[in-house]
Amino acid sequence: MMLKPTWKSTLKALLYLLPALLILVTFNIYPIVKSFLMSFYTNYDFFKNIINERGFSNFIELFQDPNFIQALQNTVIFVIGVVPISIILSLAIAILLNSKIKFSGLFRTIYFLPFVTSVVAVAIVWSWIFHSDYGLLNYFLGWFGVDPIDWLTDPTFAMPALIILSIWKGLGFNIIIFLAGLQSVNEQYYLAAKVDGASAWHRFKSVTLPLLSPTMFFVSIISIINAFKVFDEIFALFNGKPGPANSALTVVYYVYQKFYEEWEFGLASAAAFVLFIIVFLFTIIQLIIGRKFVHYQ
Repeated sequence: MMLKPTWKSTLKALLYLLPALLILVTFNIYPIVKSFLMSFYTNYDFFKNIINERGFSNFIELFQDPNFIQALQNTVIFVIGVVPISIILSLAIAILLNSKIKFSGLFRTIYFLPFVTSVVAVAIVWSWIFHSDYGLLNYFLGWFGVDPIDWLTDPTFAMPALIILSIWKGLGFNIIIFLAGLQSVNEQYYLAAKVDGASAWHRFKSVTLPLLSPTMFFVSIISIINAFKVFDEIFALFNGKPGPANSALTVVYYVYQKFYEEWEFGLASAAAFVLFIIVFLFTIIQLIIGRKFVHYQ
């Protein structure tokens, strides 16, 4: 029997939630609202907190800045390069780990370790792998007659290097989520498909994919949001720079440059708001598509 809420019980619940709400409002809600308001500050004295003028000039200047346009393009390229490959690879590995293989628990731990490892440590390792003279990647490519590639100093290859690192680091989280989704699929569906003579590919296409679509939908949303927010990997891999000739400059890195290096607070806030709108629109589109293609058991 469920008890009806009363003023006393509601107040008691709010008191329990108050510490968490204070932290959430102070460190999340307030900065979001403040940055949105700052995006309209066109003449702002940061030290005295005096707003002399407001307007839309920050947004106009933003889309006239070639660096911001390049940051948008790089961000889109990064998202397109990371998200599909990461989802496909993590799903394939999750299916293999979900099968009856030896040491599956060990393999799950190994695949998840990069996700919980420090970005700085990961970037140091990959900077050795990408090294143009003695890097492992160039060493293996040399077996196929490929000349050494300047992964971290050539603007053409800086973004592919960043994409490779990000895919490798993010696989573990996606694999764990896909494993949870696979283990929730009722085995009777596969048995029924086998009785009907369905091959392994048809079982995957007709059983696994439809029943795994809610999990795939969740992973795709999280992956796209995280890809749009990429910053740590860039800062660590390229030693505090957005790649050679801004080849790895993304919107979040652009916000960092304007806010912390150039003290253009209004411009940085406007860029952050534009990024929020882009991520919001992508999420809405995914939700609309999800209603049509996601199948729930």
